[in-house]
Amino acid sequence: MTDLDLRLARRAAGSGDELSAILSLVNAPGLITFSGGFPAPEIFPSSFVRDLVLEELGGSAGVALQYTPTEGLASFRTALASWIKASQGAAPDALMVTSGGIEALQLICRTLLDPGDRVLVESPTYLGAITAFSGFEAQIDVVAADEDGLDPAALAAALASGPVPKLLYVIPDFQNPTGAWLSTERRHALVELARQHGLLVVEDVAYRELGFTDEQRPSLWSLAPDVVVQVGTFSKILFPGVRLGWAAGPAALIPHLVRAKQNSDQCASGFGQWLAEAFLQDGGLDTQLPLARRTYAARWAAMDAGLSAHLPPGFSWTSPRGGFFAWVTGPVGLDTAALLPRARDLGVAFVPGAPFYAGRSTHHALRLAFSATTPDEIAEGTRRLGLLLSSSGGSL
Repeated sequence: MTDLDLRLARRAAGSGDELSAILSLVNAPGLITFSGGFPAPEIFPSSFVRDLVLEELGGSAGVALQYTPTEGLASFRTALASWIKASQGAAPDALMVTSGGIEALQLICRTLLDPGDRVLVESPTYLGAITAFSGFEAQIDVVAADEDGLDPAALAAALASGPVPKLLYVIPDFQNPTGAWLSTERRHALVELARQHGLLVVEDVAYRELGFTDEQRPSLWSLAPDVVVQVGTFSKILFPGVRLGWAAGPAALIPHLVRAKQNSDQCASGFGQWLAEAFLQDGGLDTQLPLARRTYAARWAAMDAGLSAHLPPGFSWTSPRGGFFAWVTGPVGLDTAALLPRARDLGVAFVPGAPFYAGRSTHHALRLAFSATTPDEIAEGTRRLGLLLSSSGGSL
């Protein structure tokens, strides 16, 4: 029989399986996992969902259990637009519902990218975005970033050289993987550059609502809705099981994304939209988000303490002010991917840093997610991680 690998399309042959590997560790027995950006199940609104289904589903089955319009239920989009306006200070002119944030990225790629088109990303950045852009055979170029987020001077330099980019992908709030928070000054500079160069900015706001305090900075979309398409998700702020997200952006673009969705899954979950609409109208996020912020702040404090106590000299890490992640950097020459088998033996998991770089050029970093582990688990997990990273090793 012919080797099926020989039949793979060029865009598929080089794709990685890091996301599948991360998801495979959900609830893995005997493992303290710092790998996936999973929300804390303790804050899922289980009682709300149970009561809503028991009391309301019977009369709403024709909506909740049926197909929906491709752009999403009109009533849910109205509720979502109202929530976005309350949170970000502006109501979207054009808004569609997606099956999570990653689908929104896929729709943008399918609609805008031809093979060889240039895409700019932060370095490092979300590995799912790199996979999406690579899957559509884009040329991915990186823009330097630091603890204050993407550097506008580096962006200006990237825009001044090479082909005109089709888009820039950026995570302004508590970035994945570093936890960086784009400064307000840089937000204004970024959108001004986008306007000057006719650049479409894809703003991923997955963690925007999950700062450790109530402080918020203006979304890029609220500053420049003419050049920004915002990608959001309910996976982090409601629960991932609904697989629900949105795209808000220029009115000329969103209808094309809707048409692209007609050729993917046709429509997002009607049940998820019905549930999320009820949650928004009930004010459930007003209760859930403060609890989430307190929970994740406490878990980051536990991780920071554990890293300080157990990591050997030569390692440093970021200090996020929200979100799910910290970024650990070790000595040059360290290969964090090579440590994975022993990490598993020690009962701890993390994600090596290389997949977060376009070109996989950096190997001495790793990402730690603190969102789904308790403070006690974090204390033990960082102890095991310290054993792994120490030059002298050790045994449990």
